[in-house]
Amino acid sequence: MNVELTGVIVTFAITLLLAIPFGKYIARVFNNERTWLDFISPVERFIFRICGIDATKEMNWKQHLTALLTINMLWFVYAFIMLLTQGHLFLNPDGNPSMSPDLSFNTAISFLVNCNLQDYSGETGATYLTQLAVLMFLHFVSAATGIAALVVVFNAMREGVSNKLGNFFVIFTKTITRILLPVSIVIAVLLVFNGTPASFDGKDTITTMQGDTIQVSRGPAAGLIAIKHLGTNGGGWFGANSAHPFENPNYFTNSVEIIAQVLLPIALIFALGFYLKRKRFGYVIFAVMTIGMLTFLIPTMISEIKGNPSITRMGIDQSAGSMEGKEVRLGVPASAYWSILTTVISTGSVNSMHDSSMPVSGAMQLLGMMTNAFYGGCGVGILNYYIFIIIAVFISGLMVGRTPEFLGRKIEAREMKIATLIALLHPFIILVGTALSSWTWVNHPNADWAVKPSTWLNNPGYHGFSEMLYQYTSCAANNGSGFEGLADNNIFWNVTTGFVMILGRFLPIIGPLAIAGILAKKKYIPESAGTLRTDTGTFGIMTYAVIMIIAALAFFPALVLGPLAEYFSLGH
Repeated sequence: MNVELTGVIVTFAITLLLAIPFGKYIARVFNNERTWLDFISPVERFIFRICGIDATKEMNWKQHLTALLTINMLWFVYAFIMLLTQGHLFLNPDGNPSMSPDLSFNTAISFLVNCNLQDYSGETGATYLTQLAVLMFLHFVSAATGIAALVVVFNAMREGVSNKLGNFFVIFTKTITRILLPVSIVIAVLLVFNGTPASFDGKDTITTMQGDTIQVSRGPAAGLIAIKHLGTNGGGWFGANSAHPFENPNYFTNSVEIIAQVLLPIALIFALGFYLKRKRFGYVIFAVMTIGMLTFLIPTMISEIKGNPSITRMGIDQSAGSMEGKEVRLGVPASAYWSILTTVISTGSVNSMHDSSMPVSGAMQLLGMMTNAFYGGCGVGILNYYIFIIIAVFISGLMVGRTPEFLGRKIEAREMKIATLIALLHPFIILVGTALSSWTWVNHPNADWAVKPSTWLNNPGYHGFSEMLYQYTSCAANNGSGFEGLADNNIFWNVTTGFVMILGRFLPIIGPLAIAGILAKKKYIPESAGTLRTDTGTFGIMTYAVIMIIAALAFFPALVLGPLAEYFSLGH
């Protein structure tokens, strides 16, 4: 077990060693400084020319938002039609059928918003064509959308800017050509050389050691798996996601994949410091987010290593930890580490079954998504954190009797109203969705939702409530993981979670862009002795407290009804 814990520490250390220079590189890309990938410039200019984009035209925050929402709407229509008709199209060697309208609606939204909730089973629910031309395509563009929105906020935080916040399409394109695509190629090559399939062959027939004949799905999976992690998407090629031996063959690939999904969120934090020439500010944010991550990771590690007390009392050896739902080739610490990082970062991929996690672990996974501000996804993690910074600045200013200012701009009522609305929206859509599903399950158990509500839950009671709570929390946080004891491929879940995913994705982008745009137009006030500094440990602690207090006030009752009640039912 000590060796496995060492493996977790080494993995995080490697991530950090890669993230710092990567963050510096990202800052150089968006500062239009020279980088070693400048040879791609002719390709980018060609894209701008055929798309009719004036790369020299600067946009204000409203124009950025219009471009972002418009192009995302086009991608949704494209994805919906493709999934609805995939059974009749080419590149379908296994003969997979088309998706139903409600499942197409849910899946198109899910991958569009970087959530990647999969109410279908990967290798049997999608064809090679839609896996590549729809889902992998959305893996790239949804991640690039989040990063492009973040760079707009970066631009707004600089000194001396007003309405000129860059060009959305230029930032978006460079994100793909200079960041996502080259790194994804490296990751995909590492996966291919370790056993992940990358061919267009259909299912293979094999004979097991027991003499059984079974069919095994294959396909060009390596590329999708690379960008699913780098882009913090999470939607896998196979239904079992990274618990599948083809998607995650060994401990090395497990380390590669967990590093890949943490790399960009951390690198973007350092990129913020380099981009604004405020490295200390970036380090404070990183420290707060890391403390937040450890707040959830440490209880999870302890809980999973100790195992289930009910099983221990039966005299069953749990020296290896709680192995239910875990892969033997990976072990408990690596699985526990992954479960927290994937929920804190909003990737949503899994290398073990979260539904089998100990109650404390389930609570920590939920809290990682409920706070939704520690590391987070590509771009949107810092955007969520930005909202809490605004709230923390305002509260701190009132506490010490100073005018609330952030990076030389005054925080006033308008910005606070937007920040408060966005902060409250997250718990609102989660709790309303959970209440609606719970009410339907109790009061209309035989309603016609394709699957009767009475059959939604394999584990009615505390854990069943946790399954429904987890589903909406995952959707609101653009995560996509799930407690898979929930039967969710039906009209009720596909439609309700679809709307939660839309709200959970775009309103937290609209809010920070609006605040940043409003602040950018305000008069810049140089820092003085009376300025409340936001790059200190004291302010970092304040921001951490604001995040945790808001999460506790909003979600503690729901956690008591679910994972905490289940924890005490085990006889602790």
